[in-house]
Amino acid sequence: MELIPTEIPEVIIIKPDIFGDDRGYFFESFHEEKFAGFGIKGSFIQDNESSSQKNVLRGLHYQLEPFAQSKLVRVIRGAVLDVAVDIRQNSPTFGKWVSMELTAENKWICWIPAGFAHGFVTLEDNTIFTYKCTAFYNKASEASIRWNDPELNIDWGLNNPLLSEKDNMAPLLKEAKLF
Repeated sequence: MELIPTEIPEVIIIKPDIFGDDRGYFFESFHEEKFAGFGIKGSFIQDNESSSQKNVLRGLHYQLEPFAQSKLVRVIRGAVLDVAVDIRQNSPTFGKWVSMELTAENKWICWIPAGFAHGFVTLEDNTIFTYKCTAFYNKASEASIRWNDPELNIDWGLNNPLLSEKDNMAPLLKEAKLF
């Protein structure tokens, strides 16, 4: 496994070792000891999966304390542009974001710690996205930031994504409840 740093040190990408032959492939999508060596600690207690058509944008989502979630995300089928935004008000990288392309082909895994809003846009039809969470989903602590907030100026690579009404009506960063 190889660690690929991002411009925000707490958000990391893991490039797994993939073993393939004419039968297919094998890789470790999670290994507690190896991931702990990269600074990924915590118990995963909920797994989620979504399927989306091309140009679906989900996010930017997060949960407030005491249900804040760290996430380990990856793509099983298709491809996404994955985005993490630092929403920790006392952080030197507050309001900054990083993006990476996660695909079924590259099999990269991204660690997004608590204190970050997360979203992705699908780049292919029938994309399956999965993530492990360190806290249970709690509707009362659910929060979001509008995907096209001009203060964040995220380059999603498209102007008219397919959105849920909730994501379309999310507050701007300056109006959102934060960490």
